[in-house]
Amino acid sequence: MTQRTYRILLTPEDEGGFSVSVPALPGCFTQGETIDEAIAMAKEAITLYVETLEEEGEPVPDDSRSLEYSLTFAS
Repeated sequence: MTQRTYRILLTPEDEGGFSVSVPALPGCFTQGETIDEAIAMAKEAITLYVETLEEEGEPVPDDSRSLEYSLTFAS
């Protein structure tokens, strides 16, 4: 089994819950009512996405070498 790392972005939604995107996997989006549910849904979405790439013989991206910073500033 290959171990891969993926960064997920959770965004609170106005109507409640969280949307989730996976930047390394274009079009990989999901949602959940709670943070825990959103993370669980992200794991499922990533698994299905990667399985599809592997079945189609496509390269599978990975975020393990990515660095991420958050900058906060006033403009």
